[in-house]
Amino acid sequence: MSVISLKDIFKIYNVGGEEVRALDGVDLIIGENEYLAIMGPSGSGKSTLMNMIGCLDTPSSGIYEFEGEMVHEMDDNQLASIRNRKIGFVFQTFNLLPKATAQHNVEIPLIYGNVKRSKRQSMAIAALESVGLGDRMHHKPNELSGGQRQRVAIARALVNNPSIILADEPTGNLDSKSGQEIMAIFDSLYQAGNTIILVTHEDNIAKHANRTIRLLDGKIKEDISKLS
Repeated sequence: MSVISLKDIFKIYNVGGEEVRALDGVDLIIGENEYLAIMGPSGSGKSTLMNMIGCLDTPSSGIYEFEGEMVHEMDDNQLASIRNRKIGFVFQTFNLLPKATAQHNVEIPLIYGNVKRSKRQSMAIAALESVGLGDRMHHKPNELSGGQRQRVAIARALVNNPSIILADEPTGNLDSKSGQEIMAIFDSLYQAGNTIILVTHEDNIAKHANRTIRLLDGKIKEDISKLS
């Protein structure tokens, strides 16, 4: 069953009077419980594609369907709703609130979702425990290592039980040991049935995925699946 279906997606910008095709007719279907890596050099369109999949941007033309919802027809409020309900984001820079505890950072999507306080607290605690941070929930980001901050970000991504986890260079700010630990968490999330989409320029990170697409000049040049 497909979670995401992109059909003939274009994203066109006008730069200095010239038309730039950041995405140039992309077709992509992502199934449930896939582990997909998106790769490509700078300017290939991978960030634009990530923003499109993450409902942070809409196409200039084409059809984007997310679990039966027509994303390409949505306004900003509808896009915000689908982001909060269905997508867990993990960014290279963690994007944590510096003055908030780990627990409160994880609660943020639940606050937007109007979840009652007692329920969101228990959900946040469970999410932090699932990434091995049960003993750090009252620490603020500056009291945590880089790897621990990324674990908080993963817990925040998981707390709403999203349809997909979208990770943008999730090990980019980490040392190699912490990066390996973070990728082990993603591997276990995939084994538990989560759909993971990973944007990376590093081959050793992409190899964790069982399918890799490579972009060039806004087009998909390769779509390779590992033999199971």
